Formats: sequence, C-alpha cells, structure tokens
Amino acid sequence: MSIPAFQHQRSRVPRTADGIAAALSGARRMAFYRELGQAPIGQAEQVLTRWWCEAELDADPEQDRIIAAARAGTLPTVSMADVLRLRRERGGAMPGE
Repeated sequence: MSIPAFQHQRSRVPRTADGIAAALSGARRMAFYRELGQAPIGQAEQVLTRWWCEAELDADPEQDRIIAAARAGTLPTVSMADVLRLRRERGGAMPGE
C-alpha cells in the first residue's frame, strides 16, 4: 500500500467536528454532519478522521495540483512501512498505542 508523500506541515483544520465543518462547503458540510449523525458510536472516530482528511485537502491551496497529479498517477507516494518507520524514528506514537 502506498500513500501520498507530503512534507508534514501544521494542520489547517482543527481535529474537531466544528473545525472540520467550518472547512467544508455547504453541501459537503451537510454530508459530513449527516454521516457523523448516523454513525454508530464505535465508528464516529473513523467518520471524523475521514472527513478531517477531506477538509484538509479542501483547505490546501495546492488542492487542484494534488488532485490532478493523483488522477494522472504522478503523485509521489511512499509505502505505509516507510511512514511507520519514519514515525518511530521521530518518536511519534504508532496507531493503536
């Protein structure tokens, strides 16, 4: 599995339901609230995480370039193993920890 290779930078969107909603456009904001409202308690965090990623992309000034590169298959990627290795090396918490 490969994921986009981006330089880490500060989040533009707070990792809260209100932060996510504020970063989304009207129709997408309503879809977010609808999905969050219908999610079982055990899945609410997954919904928040997915929509936070969407909101981060929406708030990225390079959104159009990133989407075009992804569609063209030219978006640089790294393996998940490399991401986890780099996280360990930098002292970051691992998923599930």
